[in-house]
Amino acid sequence: MHTIWQDLRYAVRMLGKNPEFAAAAIFTLALGVGATTAIFSVVYGVLLRPLPYRNAEQIVRLWEQNETGGRMNFADPNFKDVRSQNHCLQGVAEFNALTDTVMREGEASRVVSSAVSLDFFDVMGVQPILGRGFAQEEQRLGAGAVALVSHAYWKQALGGARDLSKIQLKLGGKPVSVIGVLPPGFRFPDNSDIWTPRETWPELPSRSAHNWRVIARLRDGTRVGEARAELSEITHQLKLQFGQDTGAVAVVVEPLRETMTSDARPALILLLGASGFLLLIACANVVNLMLAQAVGRGRELSIRTALGAQRMRLIRQFLTESFLLSFVGGALGVLLAYWGLNGLLALAPKNLPRLEDVSINFPVLAFSLATVFFVSIALGFLTALRASSSDPRAALSEGSRGQAGSLGRQRIGRLLAAAQLATALALLIGAGLLGKSLLRVLSVNSGFRTEGVAAMELRMPEDPGMTHRVAFLNELLARLQTIPSVEEVGGTADLPLSNAGFSDGSFVEMNPGQISPRMQYLIRRSVEGDIEKDPALLAEFASFFDELFRDKSRLGEADFIVASQGFFKTLGIPLVQGRLFDERDTMDAPHAALISQSLAQERWPNADPIGRTIEFGNMDGDPRLLTVVGVVGDVRDHALESAPRPTVYVDYRQRPRAAWSFTLVMRTNVASDVVFSEARGILHDLDPNIPPQFRTLSQVYSASLGARRFSLTLVGIFSLTALLLAGAGIYGVISYSVAQRTREIGVRMALGATAHEVLEMVLKQGAVTSAAGIFAGILGSFVLTRWLQSQLFEVSPTDPATFFGVALLLIVVSLAACWIPGRRATRVDPMVALRYE
Repeated sequence: MHTIWQDLRYAVRMLGKNPEFAAAAIFTLALGVGATTAIFSVVYGVLLRPLPYRNAEQIVRLWEQNETGGRMNFADPNFKDVRSQNHCLQGVAEFNALTDTVMREGEASRVVSSAVSLDFFDVMGVQPILGRGFAQEEQRLGAGAVALVSHAYWKQALGGARDLSKIQLKLGGKPVSVIGVLPPGFRFPDNSDIWTPRETWPELPSRSAHNWRVIARLRDGTRVGEARAELSEITHQLKLQFGQDTGAVAVVVEPLRETMTSDARPALILLLGASGFLLLIACANVVNLMLAQAVGRGRELSIRTALGAQRMRLIRQFLTESFLLSFVGGALGVLLAYWGLNGLLALAPKNLPRLEDVSINFPVLAFSLATVFFVSIALGFLTALRASSSDPRAALSEGSRGQAGSLGRQRIGRLLAAAQLATALALLIGAGLLGKSLLRVLSVNSGFRTEGVAAMELRMPEDPGMTHRVAFLNELLARLQTIPSVEEVGGTADLPLSNAGFSDGSFVEMNPGQISPRMQYLIRRSVEGDIEKDPALLAEFASFFDELFRDKSRLGEADFIVASQGFFKTLGIPLVQGRLFDERDTMDAPHAALISQSLAQERWPNADPIGRTIEFGNMDGDPRLLTVVGVVGDVRDHALESAPRPTVYVDYRQRPRAAWSFTLVMRTNVASDVVFSEARGILHDLDPNIPPQFRTLSQVYSASLGARRFSLTLVGIFSLTALLLAGAGIYGVISYSVAQRTREIGVRMALGATAHEVLEMVLKQGAVTSAAGIFAGILGSFVLTRWLQSQLFEVSPTDPATFFGVALLLIVVSLAACWIPGRRATRVDPMVALRYE
């Protein structure tokens, strides 16, 4: 301990004698460690941190899988069979979540509510901390409405009241009794605040109605692969028994944590790799600095060796100095990470999962400590081995000053500088590819206008007859049109790029003559909403449509979107053929549909689609036929990077069941805040119990690019930092080389070398180092950029223009870094350089 303390004091004195070196090394390390720690804190919080549930590794998501490998939600009969026949699951439950309107003491607010089936909370491993869970008699059709609430909602909205019996809410217009409060932090799924029994919703007997998400808990000792094999075998047997009616051929089983973070994983791994590259460049810079310092201490080390110091003793001294530098730099880096984390989270897209779990916690600090430890070991050993390898007699001999910069040591410095350039080039190429992809995405024609469009999202109250909903929307649209600054008004249940509407589904092309009188009767009972009260009629109704969907030649796939007649004009979606919705399309009139251009080309490539009839009732429960009356332009509804999907649009006045969530869009020529204020007043006059959410379509458009912009911003920052460090590295190497060759340059100039020849010699030395680094970087990038494939859009991972542009930038930066010491070399006075010869 005495020796260690002695080494520490000596290390402090040596760093104190060279404050510029110490400050540069500490700041460089802090930059690398800070960036890596900040990114790792996000990676750990989102991807690696265990879920806050009991034995969370046993919780899995289940999907049905179709013949093409696509994932689907579960149909009720398939779910019940899988639940009853499996031996690998402790429990399995259905659930779904949506944004709903909740009323509390006359105040309306928007919350996420979930319907969850029996065993859901057992699967998740949570129980109420106040009150109780759902009773058996509350989990049936027609039971009184009860709910559990989140701890956050209980504290903030309900005031933390201990007596839950006095709390009454209205959820979606229905009275609900709060019976329990769940533990702090539990918000699954989708940051829910309210949970109600799924069993109060009717079950659909059709095996092709894939409506419910499913979660399960594996039995102790059961692996995911084993569960997948057993559940897929059950599904296979169901398919043999029921034929195409099941719609599924296998079951996908995936750990819940992977499901929640699968979309974010590629981008975060990319960012962690980029920060690791930056750390490598920082370490290479510090090694070069330490080698230069060690060379300057050559005479001191030689004297210590001559006096009997062993090589291991010198290595230990350098390791101590390296540890001191690394830990000071690491501590500063953790502080930088702590300060920068808020900025990092502010840049992160809002839909990044588990952001609330991101913090500088113990595992993150342990990662930083391990990083600093290995960095210090690497720095110390490399520097010590090089510094302690010289011959002490040569260092102590007369004129030994020229030996300090031996070719071996200069070669190490050049190799490190070349490695820095190679790493910086890989980062810059990655940033260039991401930037080019973003530009390609921005150049995509979305199919709709975004500028000057304000949106007001509503959650419509329950309306069994649907007449009030239609009348309300009719009046709201009419009054919004009277706002002086509003040019056009429309509405939709699926705002483009918001991913808030129905998923894709299957429709059937058919002729009205195929509907028998008996089916017309069943359809009428279904429209009236009382067929669910008769299980026999419901089963007959489902059997008819299951049979209908077996004829694959009549099937088509499309998105299902509810809209108003003004929606297309407001967003500038062109009419290609036929007509748009108009006043003829009332609830009692034949139901009309508009289809997208891609659907017309896919389904009827050589025929006129106008007048075709389709059945698409599996999307909204309304089995009445739809007649195609028009074709409209394609819209990139789900993502700008995705091709336009075939789409069927229906009128909200005819299909109001699917308009439970509706967004009004207004094209305006003034600031959106003015329109929002007037729209809020109109809505409050019509129904003060509906809380709106306002945003502009430009904000929706920008949010859809959030993940891509986040990756590009951080990789760009890392790349520019790496470029500066690499430039500083090669500048330091060439400057040090010029300083060590001062007498050589003096001799050359004394013998007649011109300033131009000296400058050329120095630039040539830098050019060789730079060329080696750039060549290695290009070769490495050809391999590494393939990992970027999933993040790119219409850009090859080996895009020649990006590679050439980045290489040219590195050449310019390298030559600029060499120019300054080269100019300094041309000003060497031969008399001064040769004074001691």
